[in-house]
Amino acid sequence: MNIEKFIQRAEVLHKRLADLYQTASVLPWISPDLLPQAFKELYNTSKIVQLAAEELYQQNEELVKTRNWLEAERKHYQDLFDFAPDGYLVTNTEGIIQEANLTVAKLLNVSKQFLVGKSMISFVPLEERQHLRSEIIQLSQSNRARELLIRLQQRHGEIFDAALTVAVTRNPQGKATSLRWIVRNITERKRVESAVVKNDSDLFNNRPVDKYSKGETIPLNPLVILYVSQGLVKLSTYCETGEEVLIGLATAGMVFGSSLTSLNIYQATVLADVELVSIYAAEMAASPTLSHTLLPKINQRLQQTESFLVICGRRRVQERLHHLLQLLKREVGETVPEGTRLSVRFTHEDFASACCTTRVTITRLMGKLQEEGIISFDLKKHIILRDFD
Repeated sequence: MNIEKFIQRAEVLHKRLADLYQTASVLPWISPDLLPQAFKELYNTSKIVQLAAEELYQQNEELVKTRNWLEAERKHYQDLFDFAPDGYLVTNTEGIIQEANLTVAKLLNVSKQFLVGKSMISFVPLEERQHLRSEIIQLSQSNRARELLIRLQQRHGEIFDAALTVAVTRNPQGKATSLRWIVRNITERKRVESAVVKNDSDLFNNRPVDKYSKGETIPLNPLVILYVSQGLVKLSTYCETGEEVLIGLATAGMVFGSSLTSLNIYQATVLADVELVSIYAAEMAASPTLSHTLLPKINQRLQQTESFLVICGRRRVQERLHHLLQLLKREVGETVPEGTRLSVRFTHEDFASACCTTRVTITRLMGKLQEEGIISFDLKKHIILRDFD
Protein backbone atom coordinates (compact mmCIF):
# COMPACT_ATOMS: atom_id res chain seq x y z
CA MET A 1 0.00 0.00 0.00
CA ASN A 2 1.17 3.54 -0.84
CA ILE A 3 0.98 5.34 2.51
CA GLU A 4 1.04 8.85 1.02
CA LYS A 5 -1.91 8.14 -1.34
CA PHE A 6 -3.84 6.56 1.53
CA ILE A 7 -3.36 9.71 3.63
CA GLN A 8 -4.42 11.93 0.72
CA ARG A 9 -7.61 9.92 0.19
CA ALA A 10 -8.35 10.00 3.92
CA GLU A 11 -8.02 13.78 3.91
CA VAL A 12 -10.32 14.13 0.85
CA LEU A 13 -12.90 11.83 2.48
CA HIS A 14 -12.71 13.82 5.70
CA LYS A 15 -13.27 17.11 3.82
CA ARG A 16 -16.23 15.74 1.87
CA LEU A 17 -17.87 14.37 5.00
CA ALA A 18 -17.38 17.73 6.70
CA ASP A 19 -19.10 19.50 3.78
CA LEU A 20 -21.97 16.99 3.75
CA TYR A 21 -22.40 17.34 7.47
CA GLN A 22 -22.67 21.11 7.25
CA THR A 23 -25.15 20.90 4.29
CA ALA A 24 -27.32 18.26 5.94
CA SER A 25 -27.61 20.36 9.07
CA VAL A 26 -29.45 23.20 7.26
CA LEU A 27 -31.70 21.22 4.85
CA PRO A 28 -35.37 21.58 6.04
CA TRP A 29 -36.78 18.31 4.59
CA ILE A 30 -34.30 16.01 6.40
CA SER A 31 -35.07 14.74 9.86
CA PRO A 32 -33.04 16.82 12.32
CA ASP A 33 -32.16 13.69 14.33
CA LEU A 34 -31.27 11.10 11.70
CA LEU A 35 -28.99 12.27 8.90
CA PRO A 36 -26.91 14.86 10.80
CA GLN A 37 -26.24 12.29 13.51
CA ALA A 38 -25.07 9.75 10.91
CA PHE A 39 -22.84 12.29 9.21
CA LYS A 40 -21.46 13.31 12.57
CA GLU A 41 -20.48 9.69 13.33
CA LEU A 42 -18.95 9.30 9.87
CA TYR A 43 -17.06 12.54 10.36
CA ASN A 44 -15.64 11.40 13.70
CA THR A 45 -14.74 8.03 12.22
CA SER A 46 -12.97 9.67 9.29
CA LYS A 47 -11.06 11.85 11.74
CA ILE A 48 -9.86 8.72 13.55
CA VAL A 49 -8.87 7.17 10.20
CA GLN A 50 -6.96 10.32 9.29
CA LEU A 51 -5.08 10.31 12.59
CA ALA A 52 -4.34 6.60 12.22
CA ALA A 53 -3.07 7.22 8.68
CA GLU A 54 -0.77 9.99 9.90
CA GLU A 55 0.56 7.75 12.70
CA LEU A 56 1.03 4.93 10.20
CA TYR A 57 2.92 7.29 7.94
CA GLN A 58 5.26 8.32 10.76
CA GLN A 59 5.84 4.67 11.71
CA ASN A 60 6.54 3.83 8.08
CA GLU A 61 9.07 6.69 7.87
CA GLU A 62 10.80 5.37 11.00
CA LEU A 63 10.82 1.83 9.57
CA VAL A 64 12.36 3.11 6.32
CA LYS A 65 15.05 4.98 8.27
CA THR A 66 15.73 1.88 10.41
CA ARG A 67 15.89 -0.35 7.33
CA ASN A 68 18.29 2.05 5.60
CA TRP A 69 20.43 2.22 8.75
CA LEU A 70 20.48 -1.57 9.07
CA GLU A 71 21.38 -1.94 5.41
CA ALA A 72 24.21 0.58 5.81
CA GLU A 73 25.47 -1.29 8.90
CA ARG A 74 25.20 -4.63 7.09
CA LYS A 75 27.19 -3.26 4.16
CA HIS A 76 29.73 -1.73 6.56
CA TYR A 77 30.36 -5.06 8.32
CA GLN A 78 30.25 -6.96 5.03
CA ASP A 79 32.98 -4.64 3.72
CA LEU A 80 34.99 -5.17 6.91
CA PHE A 81 34.61 -8.92 6.41
CA ASP A 82 35.39 -8.90 2.68
CA PHE A 83 38.32 -6.50 2.71
CA ALA A 84 39.98 -7.59 5.96
CA PRO A 85 43.75 -8.11 5.61
CA ASP A 86 43.39 -11.73 6.78
CA GLY A 87 41.36 -14.44 5.15
CA TYR A 88 38.09 -15.28 6.93
CA LEU A 89 35.93 -18.37 6.51
CA VAL A 90 32.82 -19.76 8.16
CA THR A 91 32.29 -23.51 7.81
CA ASN A 92 29.97 -26.08 9.30
CA THR A 93 31.40 -28.52 11.85
CA GLU A 94 32.59 -30.80 9.04
CA GLY A 95 34.64 -28.06 7.37
CA ILE A 96 32.25 -27.25 4.49
CA ILE A 97 32.60 -23.56 3.61
CA GLN A 98 29.47 -21.44 4.16
CA GLU A 99 30.95 -17.92 3.95
CA ALA A 100 34.27 -16.57 2.68
CA ASN A 101 35.80 -13.13 2.25
CA LEU A 102 37.71 -11.76 -0.73
CA THR A 103 41.11 -12.13 0.94
CA VAL A 104 40.82 -15.89 1.42
CA ALA A 105 39.41 -16.24 -2.10
CA LYS A 106 42.56 -14.56 -3.40
CA LEU A 107 44.77 -16.73 -1.17
CA LEU A 108 43.18 -19.91 -2.52
CA ASN A 109 42.90 -18.58 -6.10
CA VAL A 110 39.14 -19.26 -6.23
CA SER A 111 36.28 -16.82 -6.88
CA LYS A 112 34.44 -16.01 -3.67
CA GLN A 113 31.08 -17.39 -4.87
CA PHE A 114 32.66 -20.72 -5.86
CA LEU A 115 34.19 -21.26 -2.41
CA VAL A 116 30.78 -21.78 -0.79
CA GLY A 117 30.02 -25.48 -0.58
CA LYS A 118 33.67 -26.54 -0.93
CA SER A 119 35.45 -28.48 1.82
CA MET A 120 38.46 -26.94 3.58
CA ILE A 121 40.12 -30.33 3.30
CA SER A 122 40.11 -30.07 -0.52
CA PHE A 123 42.64 -27.21 -0.26
CA VAL A 124 45.12 -29.32 1.72
CA PRO A 125 47.75 -31.60 0.09
CA LEU A 126 46.67 -35.25 0.08
CA GLU A 127 49.26 -36.39 2.61
CA GLU A 128 48.01 -33.88 5.22
CA ARG A 129 44.25 -34.29 4.83
CA GLN A 130 43.83 -36.96 7.48
CA HIS A 131 45.61 -34.71 9.98
CA LEU A 132 43.20 -31.83 9.26
CA ARG A 133 40.17 -34.16 9.51
CA SER A 134 41.32 -35.20 13.00
CA GLU A 135 41.85 -31.58 13.99
CA ILE A 136 38.33 -30.59 12.83
CA ILE A 137 36.81 -33.39 14.93
CA GLN A 138 38.78 -32.21 17.97
CA LEU A 139 37.78 -28.58 17.38
CA SER A 140 34.07 -29.45 17.52
CA GLN A 141 34.66 -30.93 20.97
CA SER A 142 36.65 -27.96 22.31
CA ASN A 143 35.67 -24.53 23.60
CA ARG A 144 39.02 -22.87 22.91
CA ALA A 145 40.34 -21.34 19.70
CA ARG A 146 43.31 -23.20 18.25
CA GLU A 147 46.06 -22.34 15.79
CA LEU A 148 46.99 -24.95 13.21
CA LEU A 149 50.13 -24.74 11.11
CA ILE A 150 49.44 -26.51 7.84
CA ARG A 151 50.11 -26.28 4.12
CA LEU A 152 47.34 -25.11 1.80
CA GLN A 153 47.18 -25.61 -1.95
CA GLN A 154 45.77 -22.99 -4.29
CA ARG A 155 43.37 -24.08 -7.02
CA HIS A 156 45.63 -24.79 -10.02
CA GLY A 157 48.41 -23.08 -8.07
CA GLU A 158 51.24 -23.39 -5.62
CA ILE A 159 51.37 -24.79 -2.09
CA PHE A 160 51.99 -22.29 0.71
CA ASP A 161 52.47 -22.43 4.49
CA ALA A 162 49.43 -21.21 6.40
CA ALA A 163 48.45 -20.45 9.99
CA LEU A 164 44.78 -21.26 10.68
CA THR A 165 43.15 -19.83 13.80
CA VAL A 166 39.90 -21.71 14.36
CA ALA A 167 37.12 -21.15 16.91
CA VAL A 168 33.87 -23.06 17.38
CA THR A 169 30.41 -21.43 17.58
CA ARG A 170 27.74 -23.10 19.70
CA ASN A 171 23.96 -22.71 20.01
CA PRO A 172 22.25 -21.99 23.39
CA GLN A 173 22.10 -25.74 24.05
CA GLY A 174 25.89 -25.97 23.73
CA LYS A 175 25.91 -27.88 20.45
CA ALA A 176 28.64 -26.92 17.95
CA THR A 177 27.04 -25.26 14.92
CA SER A 178 29.92 -23.76 12.92
CA LEU A 179 33.65 -23.11 12.80
CA ARG A 180 35.17 -19.67 12.19
CA TRP A 181 38.58 -19.60 10.51
CA ILE A 182 41.26 -16.93 10.15
CA VAL A 183 43.66 -17.87 7.36
CA ARG A 184 47.12 -16.31 7.05
CA ASN A 185 49.88 -16.98 4.53
CA ILE A 186 53.03 -17.39 6.64
CA THR A 187 55.40 -18.41 3.85
CA GLU A 188 57.42 -15.22 4.28
CA ARG A 189 57.51 -15.67 8.05
CA LYS A 190 58.79 -19.22 7.63
CA ARG A 191 61.41 -17.96 5.20
CA VAL A 192 62.65 -15.42 7.76
CA GLU A 193 62.70 -18.09 10.47
CA SER A 194 64.70 -20.36 8.17
CA ALA A 195 67.13 -17.54 7.53
CA VAL A 196 67.54 -17.10 11.28
CA VAL A 197 68.25 -20.82 11.67
CA LYS A 198 70.91 -20.61 8.95
CA ASN A 199 72.59 -17.87 10.91
CA ASP A 200 72.65 -19.92 14.12
CA SER A 201 76.15 -21.19 13.43
CA ASP A 202 77.41 -17.63 13.02
CA LEU A 203 75.73 -16.55 16.25
CA PHE A 204 77.02 -19.45 18.35
CA ASN A 205 80.44 -19.86 16.69
CA ASN A 206 82.43 -18.13 19.40
CA ARG A 207 80.79 -19.90 22.32
CA PRO A 208 82.22 -22.95 24.08
CA VAL A 209 80.64 -26.30 23.18
CA ASP A 210 79.95 -29.02 25.77
CA LYS A 211 79.81 -32.62 24.54
CA TYR A 212 77.90 -35.47 26.17
CA SER A 213 77.64 -39.13 25.21
CA LYS A 214 74.57 -41.34 24.91
CA GLY A 215 73.10 -42.24 28.29
CA GLU A 216 74.66 -39.33 30.20
CA THR A 217 72.59 -37.00 32.36
CA ILE A 218 73.17 -33.35 31.52
CA PRO A 219 73.69 -30.99 34.50
CA LEU A 220 71.23 -28.10 34.41
CA ASN A 221 71.93 -24.53 35.55
CA PRO A 222 68.78 -22.46 36.24
CA LEU A 223 70.54 -19.38 34.81
CA VAL A 224 71.42 -21.07 31.53
CA ILE A 225 69.50 -22.04 28.38
CA LEU A 226 71.08 -24.88 26.42
CA TYR A 227 71.07 -24.88 22.62
CA VAL A 228 71.37 -28.27 20.90
CA SER A 229 73.93 -27.93 18.14
CA GLN A 230 73.94 -31.64 17.41
CA GLY A 231 72.31 -34.81 18.76
CA LEU A 232 69.14 -35.57 20.73
CA VAL A 233 68.17 -35.02 24.38
CA LYS A 234 65.32 -36.69 26.24
CA LEU A 235 63.53 -34.43 28.73
CA SER A 236 61.65 -36.15 31.54
CA THR A 237 60.28 -35.89 35.05
CA TYR A 238 59.20 -38.40 37.67
CA CYS A 239 55.77 -39.03 39.13
CA GLU A 240 54.96 -39.86 42.76
CA THR A 241 55.36 -43.60 42.14
CA GLY A 242 58.91 -43.04 40.91
CA GLU A 243 58.08 -43.78 37.28
CA GLU A 244 59.76 -41.66 34.61
CA VAL A 245 57.49 -39.53 32.39
CA LEU A 246 58.73 -38.39 28.96
CA ILE A 247 57.79 -34.72 28.45
CA GLY A 248 59.91 -33.63 25.49
CA LEU A 249 62.67 -34.22 22.96
CA ALA A 250 65.26 -31.56 22.18
CA THR A 251 66.62 -32.12 18.68
CA ALA A 252 69.30 -30.15 16.81
CA GLY A 253 68.36 -26.46 16.64
CA MET A 254 66.14 -26.59 19.74
CA VAL A 255 66.67 -25.23 23.26
CA PHE A 256 65.90 -26.50 26.76
CA GLY A 257 66.77 -25.71 30.36
CA SER A 258 65.42 -25.73 33.89
CA SER A 259 64.61 -22.01 33.55
CA LEU A 260 62.01 -22.93 30.90
CA THR A 261 59.97 -25.18 33.21
CA SER A 262 58.14 -24.99 36.52
CA LEU A 263 58.63 -28.69 37.30
CA ASN A 264 60.51 -29.45 40.51
CA ILE A 265 62.08 -32.51 38.91
CA TYR A 266 63.42 -31.97 35.40
CA GLN A 267 65.97 -34.29 33.87
CA ALA A 268 67.85 -34.17 30.56
CA THR A 269 69.29 -37.44 29.28
CA VAL A 270 71.34 -37.91 26.10
CA LEU A 271 69.70 -40.24 23.56
CA ALA A 272 72.24 -39.55 20.81
CA ASP A 273 75.67 -37.92 21.35
CA VAL A 274 75.11 -34.19 21.72
CA GLU A 275 76.95 -30.91 21.45
CA LEU A 276 75.46 -28.12 23.55
CA VAL A 277 76.01 -24.37 23.62
CA SER A 278 75.29 -22.53 26.90
CA ILE A 279 73.47 -19.18 26.76
CA TYR A 280 72.79 -17.17 29.90
CA ALA A 281 69.15 -16.04 30.15
CA ALA A 282 70.33 -12.52 31.03
CA GLU A 283 72.01 -12.29 27.61
CA MET A 284 68.63 -12.49 25.89
CA ALA A 285 67.45 -9.30 27.59
CA ALA A 286 70.60 -7.49 26.51
CA SER A 287 70.69 -8.75 22.90
CA PRO A 288 67.67 -8.26 20.56
CA THR A 289 69.41 -10.40 17.92
CA LEU A 290 69.83 -13.27 20.38
CA SER A 291 66.21 -12.92 21.55
CA HIS A 292 64.98 -12.93 17.95
CA THR A 293 66.96 -16.10 17.26
CA LEU A 294 65.93 -18.00 20.39
CA LEU A 295 62.23 -17.05 20.53
CA PRO A 296 61.14 -19.34 17.64
CA LYS A 297 63.10 -22.19 19.26
CA ILE A 298 61.36 -21.66 22.60
CA ASN A 299 58.04 -21.56 20.75
CA GLN A 300 58.97 -24.82 19.03
CA ARG A 301 59.49 -26.46 22.44
CA LEU A 302 56.16 -25.09 23.65
CA GLN A 303 54.33 -26.55 20.65
CA GLN A 304 56.01 -29.90 21.20
CA THR A 305 54.99 -29.86 24.86
CA GLU A 306 51.37 -29.28 23.85
CA SER A 307 51.62 -32.25 21.49
CA PHE A 308 52.76 -34.45 24.37
CA LEU A 309 49.83 -33.18 26.47
CA VAL A 310 47.40 -34.14 23.71
CA ILE A 311 48.92 -37.63 23.63
CA CYS A 312 48.43 -38.04 27.39
CA GLY A 313 44.81 -36.89 27.05
CA ARG A 314 43.84 -39.72 24.71
CA ARG A 315 41.68 -42.35 26.38
CA ARG A 316 42.92 -45.43 24.58
CA VAL A 317 46.56 -46.46 24.84
CA GLN A 318 46.50 -47.47 21.16
CA GLU A 319 45.60 -43.88 20.22
CA ARG A 320 48.36 -42.49 22.45
CA LEU A 321 50.92 -44.71 20.76
CA HIS A 322 49.57 -43.75 17.32
CA HIS A 323 50.00 -40.03 17.98
CA LEU A 324 53.36 -40.52 19.70
CA LEU A 325 54.73 -42.29 16.62
CA GLN A 326 53.39 -39.46 14.46
CA LEU A 327 55.13 -36.92 16.69
CA LEU A 328 58.41 -38.82 16.56
CA LYS A 329 58.03 -39.13 12.79
CA ARG A 330 57.93 -35.32 12.55
CA GLU A 331 60.67 -34.68 15.10
CA VAL A 332 63.29 -37.32 14.33
CA GLY A 333 62.04 -39.02 11.16
CA GLU A 334 64.16 -39.40 8.03
CA THR A 335 62.94 -40.65 4.66
CA VAL A 336 64.15 -44.07 3.54
CA PRO A 337 62.93 -46.29 0.67
CA GLU A 338 60.77 -48.33 3.06
CA GLY A 339 59.05 -45.30 4.65
CA THR A 340 60.13 -43.01 7.48
CA ARG A 341 62.93 -44.16 9.77
CA LEU A 342 63.24 -42.85 13.33
CA SER A 343 66.86 -41.71 13.54
CA VAL A 344 67.08 -42.61 17.24
CA ARG A 345 66.42 -45.91 18.95
CA PHE A 346 63.67 -45.69 21.55
CA THR A 347 63.01 -48.37 24.13
CA HIS A 348 59.59 -49.72 24.95
CA GLU A 349 60.10 -48.10 28.36
CA ASP A 350 60.44 -44.70 26.62
CA PHE A 351 57.18 -45.26 24.76
CA ALA A 352 55.45 -46.45 27.95
CA SER A 353 56.49 -43.35 29.90
CA ALA A 354 55.25 -41.04 27.12
CA CYS A 355 51.95 -42.93 26.78
CA CYS A 356 51.33 -43.26 30.55
CA THR A 357 51.10 -47.05 30.39
CA THR A 358 53.21 -50.15 31.02
CA ARG A 359 56.08 -51.55 29.01
CA VAL A 360 54.17 -54.83 28.62
CA THR A 361 51.25 -53.01 26.95
CA ILE A 362 53.60 -51.17 24.59
CA THR A 363 55.35 -54.41 23.68
CA ARG A 364 51.99 -56.00 22.80
CA LEU A 365 50.83 -53.01 20.72
CA MET A 366 54.16 -52.71 18.90
CA GLY A 367 54.02 -56.41 18.06
CA LYS A 368 50.53 -55.90 16.62
CA LEU A 369 51.69 -52.95 14.49
CA GLN A 370 54.59 -55.05 13.23
CA GLU A 371 52.26 -57.93 12.34
CA GLU A 372 50.04 -55.51 10.40
CA GLY A 373 53.05 -54.26 8.45
CA ILE A 374 52.67 -50.70 9.76
CA ILE A 375 56.10 -50.70 11.37
CA SER A 376 59.30 -52.63 10.79
CA PHE A 377 62.90 -52.48 12.01
CA ASP A 378 66.19 -51.98 10.20
CA LEU A 379 69.41 -53.84 10.97
CA LYS A 380 70.20 -51.38 13.80
CA LYS A 381 66.74 -51.87 15.35
CA HIS A 382 65.52 -48.43 14.34
CA ILE A 383 61.76 -48.22 13.78
CA ILE A 384 60.54 -47.65 10.20
CA LEU A 385 57.01 -46.31 9.80
CA ARG A 386 55.15 -47.37 6.67
CA ASP A 387 52.09 -45.33 5.64
CA PHE A 388 51.17 -44.74 9.27
CA ASP A 389 48.60 -41.88 9.15
